[in-house]
Amino acid sequence: MESPETTQLVEIGLSYRYVQTHGWVVNAVSGWLSAYYMEEPRFRVSRRDQEMETGMHVWVCEVGGDKVIKRLLMRLQADLPPFHSRQQSQSDGRLRYVLDMPEPQNR
Repeated sequence: MESPETTQLVEIGLSYRYVQTHGWVVNAVSGWLSAYYMEEPRFRVSRRDQEMETGMHVWVCEVGGDKVIKRLLMRLQADLPPFHSRQQSQSDGRLRYVLDMPEPQNR
């Protein structure tokens, strides 16, 4: 018998640099996350904030299982300008996935 998936809070953040380079992505991500909710019942946006200290836009999401967030990031990668994502642990134990400018290629 499978155990039910637990819901966890995960943050999706857009770096200040990424937003400054691609100003339209804040509205695009808001709309995209709203649409994703319609197709993935294990996903819900709890709130959206902008951190004054960092300028980062952050969406706090409820997700059921790791596969949901991994699939979400892959889909965003297909729909947004190129980005590098990094995972950060927050002081409250939440995971934050930060979308930032791609890392420069060494030549």
